[in-house]
Amino acid sequence: MRYAYAITGALLLGGTAIAVTTSSNVGAQTAQNEGMQAAAPAGAPASLADMVEKLQPAVVNISTKQRVQVQNPFAGTPFGDLFGFGQGGGGQPQTRQAQSLGSGFLISADGYIVTNNHVVSAGAEGATVDSITVTLTNREEYPAKLVGRDAATDIAVLKIEPKKALPYVKFGDSTKARVGDWVVAIGNPFALSGTVTAGIISAVHRSTGAAYDKFIQTDASINQGNSGGPMFDMHGNVIGINSQILSPSGGNVGIGFAIPSEQAAPIVDTLRKGEKVRRGYLGIQITPLGEDMADSLGLAKNQGEFVQGVEPGKGADKAGIKAGDVIASVNGQNVTPEQNLSSIVASQPIGARVPIVIIRNGQRQTVNAVVGERPSEDELTNFAQQPDEDFSQQAPGNGGAANQQSLGIAAIPLTPGIIRQLGVPNDTRGIVITSVDGSTDAGAKGLRRGDVIITANNRPVASQADLDAQVKAVAAQGRNAILLQVLRRGQPAIFLPVRLRDK
Repeated sequence: MRYAYAITGALLLGGTAIAVTTSSNVGAQTAQNEGMQAAAPAGAPASLADMVEKLQPAVVNISTKQRVQVQNPFAGTPFGDLFGFGQGGGGQPQTRQAQSLGSGFLISADGYIVTNNHVVSAGAEGATVDSITVTLTNREEYPAKLVGRDAATDIAVLKIEPKKALPYVKFGDSTKARVGDWVVAIGNPFALSGTVTAGIISAVHRSTGAAYDKFIQTDASINQGNSGGPMFDMHGNVIGINSQILSPSGGNVGIGFAIPSEQAAPIVDTLRKGEKVRRGYLGIQITPLGEDMADSLGLAKNQGEFVQGVEPGKGADKAGIKAGDVIASVNGQNVTPEQNLSSIVASQPIGARVPIVIIRNGQRQTVNAVVGERPSEDELTNFAQQPDEDFSQQAPGNGGAANQQSLGIAAIPLTPGIIRQLGVPNDTRGIVITSVDGSTDAGAKGLRRGDVIITANNRPVASQADLDAQVKAVAAQGRNAILLQVLRRGQPAIFLPVRLRDK
């Protein structure tokens, strides 16, 4: 700040000096900025001031007070009673006060407020939220009650009891938002209340990796503390809830994300009624159709999602969907990275019968499935693949025999004795890997001694020759990867695309 002011001062003095030396010609001249007004871009207002003046009173500051159990880092050492951990506590954990700040906006005159779930959640393990306070633009403060929250989409609804009717805003239609449209964000970055920023929509349907991501991306400045605040279109309608930023430093770098109103509004309505958010469910375990997987199937990448497993008795199983299928569309909506399968299925009415287009062995077919209700996250972990062993992280073996094989994998047929040693089901059929060349894609993806290859290119394999024959068949079709179905002890069988060795 001081440096900036010093520069400004130097420029003013310089300007004065020039004015003195050119005083003889001053009479006929005017300042360069006299009477100037910049032309607004087509479709944009000359100023946002009038719109912001009406909208700002509906945007609020949200703060929480939390209790956090702090562990003593010096427990068991001579310094255990230092830094406030003593006082008769014997070096035990102490309770500390913490505070969080964020933004929100009023959606009704009687005090219903929308914000992000993470704004009103405990910020650390072992922390509890004692109170939530809402501060209006006129500095009035109100205690807030948490009406409902949905952690999956990071949305929460609060309620205050105001002394009079309050200004509020309503949701607009984010489905009409286009890349390049102007938007305005209002919030409390770094506790600077009532901060207004503007920019354009940089992308729509942006995913950052979570199941229900469908963000609007913007270059309007969004920083810590903007979370939960509204994103407005040029008509003053809320088309997004500012939620996340992508930043290596924690500050704005022009990449912010807002939950679109098309996703947020139905959830807010449900939470406001005190009801639980219910989502559709088919009972399948899926993986993206990335480059290797798509190449192994001879399909275009990112045009669908691959079925790794099917839960018995659920909608997908009853419809005849099988592991190894690719789901291309659900109820007429194409499955893409921008519109992933989880979000499409979640939005389907529970109990509805929907058509699903699948690709099996390169052929498209349509099945009809009844959408069930998504179980709790705890229940889902019982169906999902156990995360204790990650194929991409396992250290591969390296043997001379593997170096000579087409995939860098050496394998032998399964026998009853080997099946007992591996601890896999007695009816398992396939070949067991004896060594893997670590310099190949098979090694990089974590295949290792003891893994069982059940199928290759969706064909059963009973010998090394069967595996090599399928590799040749895939190469003859111009594909650079082959799809293997692999079984590892203690885990369900999964499909894994493995790139062919370079010639």
